[in-house]
Amino acid sequence: MSKESARVSSEHRKAVVAAAKKAEKRRRFIGRTVVIAVVVVVAAALTVLIIVVTRPTPSTAAATSGQIIPAASSGTTTVEAPATRVKNTTGISGVLAFDTTGWPGDGSDHNGALEHNHVTTPVTYSVLPPVGGPHNPVWMNAGVYTKPVPTERAVHNLEHGAVWITYNPNLPKADIAKLTAFVTKQSLIAEPASEVGFSGESNRYMDLTPWASNTLPSPIVISSWGYQLRVSSPTDPRLQKFVDTFRNQQKYSPEFGGPVDGVPIQSGGRPALDGGTEANPPGTTN
Repeated sequence: MSKESARVSSEHRKAVVAAAKKAEKRRRFIGRTVVIAVVVVVAAALTVLIIVVTRPTPSTAAATSGQIIPAASSGTTTVEAPATRVKNTTGISGVLAFDTTGWPGDGSDHNGALEHNHVTTPVTYSVLPPVGGPHNPVWMNAGVYTKPVPTERAVHNLEHGAVWITYNPNLPKADIAKLTAFVTKQSLIAEPASEVGFSGESNRYMDLTPWASNTLPSPIVISSWGYQLRVSSPTDPRLQKFVDTFRNQQKYSPEFGGPVDGVPIQSGGRPALDGGTEANPPGTTN
């Protein structure tokens, strides 16, 4: 073999070896990538499993830990466009009705109708307490709270078919206890597993909270999406009529079938009472 042939052959071997090393390096990289991907997928699956398995039921959560108020919105305030009053056709005397055109319906904006857009900021509502309008993208865990809650979170619950009772903070404790008993006697409503992530969950689709100040238009106000009733007594029979008419009703709920709990506690809050089985309702003593 000539020197030139030997040189070419040597360079050829080097090229083959280099190509083989490059291929091996690539094979190892792909192998490590696959392993990492599998580990990530398994870890994610285990995390979901842990969350589902360890998530407390509503009754045990409130019974074993203190109340947590839902997280508030922040940023530049959004101002709701004025809500338009319409004729009350519900058959319940004293109900204030507002234009809900498009909800339920086509979901588009209509001039004068309640807005329904999601905002992450605080909202100045045209009706107090609100009966709809811009609201936080994340609802709150429904139930009985002994402190005021962010209105933007409660309004999202209204959109899902919840009924919200607010009262002036100077309301007598005996009346608060009666309101609490009224809420907790309402039937539980099953929530679709496809929405909350697991089966067997239910809620009363009721919120009971004090207002932040003694500025409500009446001592007690009950609201749903687009409707409101103002009363002075917790035993007013129209309260039950209001609940029966509007609570979780497809005719009046813009996002009928949506859940009103299942939100992580640090964001969605933990009510003082949400399952109706905990001891000592607000306004009562041991």
